[in-house]
Amino acid sequence: MSPFAGSAHSTSAWEHLRVTREDGVTTVTLARPEKLNALTFEAYADLRDLLAELSRERSVRALVLGGEGRGFCSGGDVEEIIGATLAMDTGQLLDFNRMTGQVVRALREAPFPVIAAVHGIAAGAGAVLALAADFRVADPSARFAFLFTKVGLSGGDMGAAYLLPRVIGLGHATRLLMLGDTVRAPEAERLGLISELAEEGRTDAAAAALAGRLAQGPALAHAQTKALLTAELDMPLAAAVEMDAATQALLMNSADYAEFHAAFTEKRSPKWQGK
Repeated sequence: MSPFAGSAHSTSAWEHLRVTREDGVTTVTLARPEKLNALTFEAYADLRDLLAELSRERSVRALVLGGEGRGFCSGGDVEEIIGATLAMDTGQLLDFNRMTGQVVRALREAPFPVIAAVHGIAAGAGAVLALAADFRVADPSARFAFLFTKVGLSGGDMGAAYLLPRVIGLGHATRLLMLGDTVRAPEAERLGLISELAEEGRTDAAAAALAGRLAQGPALAHAQTKALLTAELDMPLAAAVEMDAATQALLMNSADYAEFHAAFTEKRSPKWQGK
């Protein structure tokens, strides 16, 4: 994502999200606990716009996405979204569905690692937000449910049919997207949907520790690794290895690469600059 911005200033406050920053780690919390952090039109738009702003800043080394209260995110708000969509025409519906997809693209294309800290329910769009993260740190209470077919819609919402088979395989993804079954933390870990199963009540701390580790590392290398993981999903091998070669040639001219050699020679830890 381009770091160049126009004349608009960065947003200082977000109505539907809580945003904190510390030592290169930005924490974004879905802050609607009375509704299990159900997403509204405005919350989707805030996420889309926030991720675009953070991606331009270049000061974010890692992002943690979590939910306030009893769960991560119960998906789209049934009352505020489903009721409203029944009154929309095709053009309006296409705009809405494109917006939700833009949130997922922003998570995947952001030039920093994204960690979903999941406790309680991650359902519908909430499950896809967690899926779109680079890491999913989960509490033993975590439950994932891709519920789209249960409301009469395609299970392939917001890129789920693209991402989920690549994370857990086509067979498991078919079952979860077709049937909408709830998957609890032990099975989710077995399937590979969970990156790290935290101790009970320690999900936020575990996610913060992982984010801190990433933030202290070589940010440019992390960004390029993430970009290659996404870009090469559908590439033939010849194109992938050529992209790898071009990327490594660029990074071999980076300050961090030279810093590693200096640190190795001087028998000290590298001081990563992210450039």
